[in-house]
Amino acid sequence: MSAARGRFAPSPTGRMHLGNIRSALLGWLQARAAGGAFLLRIEDLDRARCKPAHGDALKEDLGWLGLDWDETPLVQSERDSEYREAQARLERAGLVYPCFCTRAEIARAASAPHGLSDEGPRYPGTCAHLTAAQVSERSRTRAPAYRFRAQPGEVRFVDGLLGPASQDVDAVVGDFVIRRNDGVASYQLAVVVDDAASHITHVLRGDDLLTSTPRQLQLYAALELNAPDFLHVPLVMGEDGKRLAKREGAFALAELRERGVAPEQVLGLLASWSGLGDGAPVRLDELVRRFRVESLPREPVVAREATLREVLGLG
Repeated sequence: MSAARGRFAPSPTGRMHLGNIRSALLGWLQARAAGGAFLLRIEDLDRARCKPAHGDALKEDLGWLGLDWDETPLVQSERDSEYREAQARLERAGLVYPCFCTRAEIARAASAPHGLSDEGPRYPGTCAHLTAAQVSERSRTRAPAYRFRAQPGEVRFVDGLLGPASQDVDAVVGDFVIRRNDGVASYQLAVVVDDAASHITHVLRGDDLLTSTPRQLQLYAALELNAPDFLHVPLVMGEDGKRLAKREGAFALAELRERGVAPEQVLGLLASWSGLGDGAPVRLDELVRRFRVESLPREPVVAREATLREVLGLG
C-alpha cells in the first residue's frame, strides 16, 4: 500500500481536552496533506476507566472540529482474538514466557531500579527460565502475566521530527509484558497488532510515547510485520509544568463549544502551538495547505492561561 495511512487512537476515559485534540489534529493534517487516509481507533482495554459514552463523546468532539476519518473505527476491546493469535505466534518462536512476579517483588529484585516510568523498574528476568513443573505449581495460586523476551542490542530508528533515536530494550526495560495477569493484552502488543492490521504507514503521537517505540519495533520484527514511520511531537504543558491533557481545569472541547467558541478559534490556538499559525482563527482546509513537518516545535509548548483565554475569546 503506497498511500499514506495515519490514525488517532484515543482512550475513552473522559472528554477531549486541547492537549489530546492537538495530537488528533496533527495526525489528521499529516495524512490529509499527503492525500492519504486517516483512521480512528478506540483504545479501551482499560475497562475500569474507559466508558462507551466517552467514546461517543470523542467522536462528537472530532466531528465538531471537522476531523473526519475513513473506514470503521477499530475498537480494541473487540479484538482480543487477534492479540491472542499474535501472542501464540511469539510463543511458538520461544519469545514469550509466563511471569508470576508482583510489582513489589520486581521492585525489590530489580538490579537497575530506574527503568522507564511506564514499565517501572527494569525486569530482572526472575521467571525467564522456569521449568514446566514450576509454572504449573505457581499457576495454582496466581494467574501469570506474559512477557516478551527483549532482544539484546540497540534498536535504532529515525523519528520524523526528532531525528535519530536508539534504545537497548533489554538493558533499559528488560523482558516486557504483552499480556497482563488479568488477561488483558498490553498496550505494546495491541498497538502493534492494530497498526499492522490497519496498514498504518505513519504514526504521529506525543513524545511521551517515544520510549515505547523500540519495544514496538522489536514486536514488529518478531511478528514479521511492517513497521510504520514514527513522528513524536513534544507535548503541550500548562504553566504548572503538567501535561495539558492531564491537569486539573484543562479546557475540554465540549466546554468550549458550550461557551460559543467557534471551531476556527480552537483550530487557530492549536495551530499556534504547532508552528502553523499565529493564533488567529483558521479553517481546516487552510491548515492542510500550511502543514509542514519542519514547522512543528521540537520542544514542549507552554500554554499560558492568559493567551489561551484571549485567543478563545473567553476574557
